[in-house]
Amino acid sequence: MPQTEQQIKGCPLRFLLHQPTEGEPPLPLILFLHGAGERGDDLSAVLKHGVPKLAAQDDAFPFIAVSPQCPAESWWTEHLAELSALLDAVKERHPVDPDRVYLTGLSMGGYGTWALAAQSPETFAAAAPICGGGDPETAPKLVNLPIWAFHGAKDEVVPLERTEAMVDAVKQAGGNIQLTVYPEAGHDSWTETYDNPDLYAWFLRHKRA
Repeated sequence: MPQTEQQIKGCPLRFLLHQPTEGEPPLPLILFLHGAGERGDDLSAVLKHGVPKLAAQDDAFPFIAVSPQCPAESWWTEHLAELSALLDAVKERHPVDPDRVYLTGLSMGGYGTWALAAQSPETFAAAAPICGGGDPETAPKLVNLPIWAFHGAKDEVVPLERTEAMVDAVKQAGGNIQLTVYPEAGHDSWTETYDNPDLYAWFLRHKRA
């Protein structure tokens, strides 16, 4: 089924929804958070990178994919309550496996991924923040959530140290986390990440504890 533009009553965030043409319900779900360049009121901009781009190319992409759009001049970290409400509403309306809900995002969406995961770690089975940063003091909240973080070593927009600080803090807290650094990548560490089928296989190996 092609991605459709949707908005749920009571939730201000508009979003793209992909439902796979194959697979038996209940189905795994990925919540994707885009970067700052895709903010605004043109939902087609959300198709530029990552999960919604892949889902647009493959109707059988094996997840329900929820790709909301952040309003202009704001940040995902300001919309955590709306994201949680959106996710709850989608789970109520679609055949989602509540034990296989995954979270990922790039750049601004990477920051949003760290923040939403720390706010609601019990919601997700695994998370993959890409070239974003977070608050290391939230690391104890993330110890039971499998995390695979990604960053480019030559990123001049969000320094690699932002991800390394989170990874180190989660490790020190006793969490399950791994980091992939692309030695030659700048800020765009997401294309290689989202094009890698190993990421989706890794997601599907995890169920909510």
